[in-house]
Amino acid sequence: MQALDILRASGAKPEHVARAMRVWLSGDELEAAHRSRLAFPATARAALPEVERELEGVARVVAEEACDDGGVRLLVGLADGKSVESVLLPRDGVCVSTQVGCAVGCTFCMTGTHGLARNLSCEELLAQVVLARRRRRVRRVVFMGMGEPAHNLDAVLQAIAYLGVEGEVGHKDLVFSTVGEPRVFERLAANAVKPALALSLHSTDRERREALLPRAPRVDPRELTNSALDYADRTGHPLQLQWTLLAGANDGDDELERLIEWLRGRRVVVNFIPYNPVTGLDHERTSGDRAHAMTRALHAAGITAKLRRSAALEVGAACGQLGGVRNQVPYPVSGPSLGPHPPL
Repeated sequence: MQALDILRASGAKPEHVARAMRVWLSGDELEAAHRSRLAFPATARAALPEVERELEGVARVVAEEACDDGGVRLLVGLADGKSVESVLLPRDGVCVSTQVGCAVGCTFCMTGTHGLARNLSCEELLAQVVLARRRRRVRRVVFMGMGEPAHNLDAVLQAIAYLGVEGEVGHKDLVFSTVGEPRVFERLAANAVKPALALSLHSTDRERREALLPRAPRVDPRELTNSALDYADRTGHPLQLQWTLLAGANDGDDELERLIEWLRGRRVVVNFIPYNPVTGLDHERTSGDRAHAMTRALHAAGITAKLRRSAALEVGAACGQLGGVRNQVPYPVSGPSLGPHPPL
């Protein structure tokens, strides 16, 4: 990180650099760091304004829109003129983007329609958390926004390391989402800060999954699921298995039967996510009755399952709707209603 290089060159020791990161990641002004009990050397204190200017120039909020459920869509402008989106989530969370665009091309996701422009730097990842913390308390960070985190692995792991130490985010509250790059599992396990893992599976059938995620790694879904479950066993954080519900595509009994076979007795939470409409994409949302029935079927088999209601749908910032463009909002809410939660 260039800002930290400036600080180190000024004579700051590792403990001073760590303190500066704690202050910045908390959302406070960096120059306040020298007034803490950990004094900075005079030369390092003199460099703090330059360091702060460098960090403040990484990203800024261009626009924000809030909705009644507590979600807030942040359009974040980057120094090169490109933009990404972050989403403030109810209950002290933020969803951050890892790339400008995405190369995976999921057929139910707006981000995938744009292709990949570039990866974000570690600073740009952390800046999204800082901007969120300047608006509300953030205790949970999920890497589930624009982009595939595994395609920007070094920067994402570096950001996770900072957030899990200087950023004071609990390791289980750092969530790394992936479509399933095989190298991810060992890299995550080797990290000092081991985040929770979210696997975007979406189908247990290989051909069906490849059609829905056309540029994801060609790995057998069961093999992929087993690798993710093994990581969950190693860390103690339950695997979060992500499944966007698409009418007639992945909501059949055959999918349920395989999920039950694969997941029974394992450390996992299945998150069923009703499809959120995106203009130009040819999918429909699974009916509320069917979505609830699938959730109940997994519960009956002893598997924890949740039917998620995506935050910020009113402002076009729900799961699958992020595009990094200002004129995307407001977004009309359409598709079958989920209705009230019936007893499981």
